[in-house]
Order: sequence, then C-alpha cells, then structure tokens
Amino acid sequence: MNLLALLPNIGLIGVVLLPFLGAVAIALAAARPGLRNALCWVSSVAFLLAVLGQVAPFLDGESSRQVVWQLLPELTIAFRLEPLGLIFLLLSSSLWLLATPYAIGYMAHGGYTNLGRFFACYAIALGAAAGIAVSDNLLTMFVFYEILSVSTYPLVAHTGTSKARRGARAYIALLLLTSICFWLPAMIWVWASTGSLDFVAGGILQGQVSTTAAGWMLVLFMFGTGKAALMPFHRWLPAAMVAPTPVSALLHAVAVVKAGVFVVLKLALYVFGIDFLREIAFSDFVLYVAAFTMLTASLIAMNQDNLKARLAYSTVSQLSYIVVGAMLASQLAAIGAGMHMVMHGYGKITLFFCAGAIYLASKKTLVSELDGLGRRMPFTMGAFLLGALCVIGIPPLGGLWSKWHLVTGAFDAGHGLILAAFLISTLLNIAYLLPPVLRAFLKPLPAGESGGIKEAPWICVVPLTLTAAGAVMLFFFAGLPFGLMEAVFE
Repeated sequence: MNLLALLPNIGLIGVVLLPFLGAVAIALAAARPGLRNALCWVSSVAFLLAVLGQVAPFLDGESSRQVVWQLLPELTIAFRLEPLGLIFLLLSSSLWLLATPYAIGYMAHGGYTNLGRFFACYAIALGAAAGIAVSDNLLTMFVFYEILSVSTYPLVAHTGTSKARRGARAYIALLLLTSICFWLPAMIWVWASTGSLDFVAGGILQGQVSTTAAGWMLVLFMFGTGKAALMPFHRWLPAAMVAPTPVSALLHAVAVVKAGVFVVLKLALYVFGIDFLREIAFSDFVLYVAAFTMLTASLIAMNQDNLKARLAYSTVSQLSYIVVGAMLASQLAAIGAGMHMVMHGYGKITLFFCAGAIYLASKKTLVSELDGLGRRMPFTMGAFLLGALCVIGIPPLGGLWSKWHLVTGAFDAGHGLILAAFLISTLLNIAYLLPPVLRAFLKPLPAGESGGIKEAPWICVVPLTLTAAGAVMLFFFAGLPFGLMEAVFE
C-alpha cells in the first residue's frame, strides 16, 4: 500500500496556512523556551506531512483550484498545484525539517536572544514560500513574494548591531525596489494585454502581444525577480550575510533564493512558454546577463577569504545556472534548471550548516583559518566536502544530473558560448569550494591550537550530516525531480 495515500489531504490552503499558524503559536510561547522549541518541531513536521499528503492525489491526477479571495471576476488570490510547484514544496518542507534542530541548537549555543520573534519569522518565511509554490496566478505569487521579503527582514537584522541593520536595510531595499519598480509594472502590462494573470502550461502571451512587447516584459520580470540575484541587483545577497547562519541557510538554500529562481522558471514556462521565448530576441540578452553573473560571481567568490561571503557569491553564481536554463528555451535545459533548484538546495544548505558549525566550535570565519580543522571536526568537514562536490556537480552527488541536463540543453539549443560558460564556471566552482576542505584535511593545525577545538553540538552536526547524505541520495534518486519536471511538458 502506498504510505503517502494514508496521509490526510488538508488542501492547498491548509498547506500554506500551517506555517503561519505555527508562527502565531511560536510567538505566543516566546517566554517558554521548551514549549517554543517543541512548537518549532511540530510546525516543521506538520508542514512536511501536509506537503506529502498532496503527493498521492496529485499523482492520481487530482487537480483542484482553491480560491482564497476574489477581488474581481478574473482577479483572484488562488492556489493550484502543478509539478514545478510540488518540487519547490518538497524541497522547502524537507529542508525546513532539517533546519529546525540546527537553528534551535545554533541560536541556543550562540547566546542569541529574542528567539520567539526569530522562529516565528522563520515559520512565516516558509509559509510565504509555500504560497509562492502553489500560486495559481501572478497576483497571488506577487503577494506571497512580498510577504517573504518582509518576513525575512527581521531575521537578517536579528543581532541588532549597526552592521546587521545596514545589511538588512540593503537587503529589503533592493528586494522591494526591484519587485515594485519592475515586476509590478510588468504584471500590470500582462493584465492589460491579455486580460488574465493565470499560469497556463505553454504560456499566455503568444498571440496576444508582439515579440518586442514580450521582450520588454521579460526584462522587467527577470530584473524584477530580485531574489534570483541577477547582476546588478545581487548585492542584497552578500549584504544579508550579517545574519546568523541559520538565516543564511534559509536565505540561500530553502526559501528566498529558491523562491526567486522558482519564479523565473514559472514565468518562463507558464507565462511566456518556451516556444514563445525562442521568438523573443531579448531572451538572449537575459541569457547572457545570467551567464555573465554566473562567471563574475564565481571570480568574486574565489577572492573572498570570509567563508560565508564566499558561499554567498557562490549562491549568486549557482542561481544563474537556473536562469540560464530557463532562458535557453529548451526542454532539457528547463528540466535541468528545475533539478538544479533541488540539488543546489541540499548542497548549499550543507555548506552553510558547516560554516555555522565551524564558527560555533572554533569562532573561525575565514578560509585562511581552517588549516588542520578536519582533524578536529571530521564530520563537519566531511559534510562540507560532500556539499561542495554536489554544487560542483561531481559524482556520486546529485548536482551531476542537473548540470548534465543544463549542458545537454545548451548543446541542444546550439549555444556554444553558454556551453563554454558552464565549463569555465564548473572549473571556478572547484577553485573556490575545494580549498577550504584541502586546508582543513591536508594542512597541520597552527601552533598553539593542538587542543580545545572539537565538533559543534550534536544538534547542529546531525542535520548537516543528513543534508550531506541527502545530496548523495539525490544522485541515486534523481528520477523524482526529473519525472516531475518532465511532467511540466506533458
């Protein structure tokens, strides 16, 4: 018997609502740490089970549209589940479950305060990500996209230092600026041109607008989706590194950046359509901006001695792989882009978990300080190696398959320059992700550091070990994200 079929189906509204209800409960229990932490666990487990409860009905062909609020006859806040959205839901719910114990352990051992507010905002961010995943139209997606931006602002500014406040202001200013100045006008333009904001397989613009108008819409949407971190609107991402490491993991692997590239893929497949994208000259402009971002961010990452900053610029680069995959207007590349969303999620959250564990155990933040650390923290640095190999795309890690399909899609689309960009970027990935591991395992500990350093608390080490294991398992079970992405085109 299919165990997934035994899980209750609470509907898409219930799935989205669960994290918000969890946030309210966590906030009310702020003064009782034991209860607050228990509610964090309950919220993440309930969210995962609610998402898994959607899988069996979806695979059985059940598709329902749930309207939350009807503003006008053709303008609604509504939810519908499709294959790409299910991928995003499964990614965010599984990683939230693993991020919960890590965040509880990290924040407690790091001596942070105001944890009720912190974990409530954490839950709201996941609820907003769920709303984005199941949005039935552009308006619904825009509303939850903005909720995600606002709910993560307190997380970035959590420490309350002047540096944290500056970073948080840069973070929220860039995200709101891009969405309001670019995405909102583009959405209004789509509404005025087609009379609809609904997501439709194959797109809604072909035959409704000229290729020139569609090109301008595409540019507005791509730069308006600031969470995808295309240059020059990428600075919010390294600015957000002032946040505690659990926030960095949330921003870079689970909710925020994955929401950005999910939006890019959704727009490409359900608003423009890959057939129409091939006719739009401006799609090549966005494609080469993404390729430029992919390479430039990698070069910057190589020169970052701060470990979290290096990982931040790595994220900027890796997000552009997904944008490139969308803009290639090839089915294989789009499948690779959707798969990379999952593979990068598991690989990058592992890397950030490891960076946080290193800081907790040794107070080290620089790559140049990691000499010999592998002898004292073998589980953490071993997991870092697996996360790095996943992001690079080396077997037996899941990142191989997403990059394989991206490269194959570029070849299929006849883009030789993009093929070269993928090759160069992969070499740069090796150049900035492997040195921390090589220093940790191959160099001796500095004099005077022969003792005192050991693994971080188990509540942090176990999650990073599990996410690293997940990155390995995705190599062997890549058929799940592949099958769901393939279903997008069926």
